[in-house]
Amino acid sequence: MAYEIDTIDRRILAELQRDGTLSVDQLSERVGLSRNACWRRVKRLEDERVVTGRVALVDADKLGLGLSVFIIVRTSSHDPDWLAKFRAAVTSFPEITGVYRMSGDLDYVLRARVADVKAYDRLYQRMIAKVPLSDVSASFVMEEIKETTVVPVEVR
Repeated sequence: MAYEIDTIDRRILAELQRDGTLSVDQLSERVGLSRNACWRRVKRLEDERVVTGRVALVDADKLGLGLSVFIIVRTSSHDPDWLAKFRAAVTSFPEITGVYRMSGDLDYVLRARVADVKAYDRLYQRMIAKVPLSDVSASFVMEEIKETTVVPVEVR
């Protein structure tokens, strides 16, 4: 990071994560800065890629995508060609919302949003057609206890 994030930056980040639609006037009032000083700080946070975007959060259930799935992938191949195929495959599926390379006995964990188990099976079939996988297992979320996009930026 090119600069130190201070207490005011953290307050700005916390407010923007709560409501990305805040105007500069509203934000400056909440964090106790002038409009111009607040705008400069937000601009710097964006320029430094601390703030990487502003999005609308969508209720997946209301779109008929009520099933969250965690997919565990183990592979016997770790060469660059396989990895390139795997990356291309998993990033091509809009249902896959997260892909993580893991330490320990798991190689990858994928997070997906689908309508139901049949939709997951269709995703699985398309995935294994694109890239060879040694072992794939899925766990279906029974209850979401906490789901957030908020990064903890509490003042230290």
